[in-house]
Amino acid sequence: MTAFAEGTGLVTVRSVPWDDAAAVALRQAMAEEMRARYADLLAATPDLLPRGMDVEPETVAYSGVAYSAEGLPVGHVALRRLGEELELKRMFVAPSHRGTRVARALLAAAEDAARALGASRVVLQTGDRQPDAVRLYRREGYTPVPIFPPYERLAGSHCFEKLLS
Repeated sequence: MTAFAEGTGLVTVRSVPWDDAAAVALRQAMAEEMRARYADLLAATPDLLPRGMDVEPETVAYSGVAYSAEGLPVGHVALRRLGEELELKRMFVAPSHRGTRVARALLAAAEDAARALGASRVVLQTGDRQPDAVRLYRREGYTPVPIFPPYERLAGSHCFEKLLS
């Protein structure tokens, strides 16, 4: 468990199992938001999402949930094994807590977990309809890399890495 100062209090990120109820609920909220953001693309190209975008539970190396000072689950992040890499997945902050540093706390917790797992870097993919995410990753030291599998078929992908020290 790691505590971080939030905009108006303290946010705590706890390592939880992939099937933790709060983690599942946050990932469902993220899926609904992403379906809405990309609805026209998904409707026009039903097979748009490449195989491998789903996270298989056995590939999860870390799953974390951020809790507000009031004890509410307000964010989620995971690391999955993607070949030899650790990939940041399912990063999500509840709309009510965006702009309060919850995302930074989630990133820091995931990066700490990656270091503990012996990773020298973390990779991630996000989409062109998530400019807020792109800004966050750049601000937090993630640099663009070529689009990596399985995302090369996904138009509008942005891939990043962060070297861990």
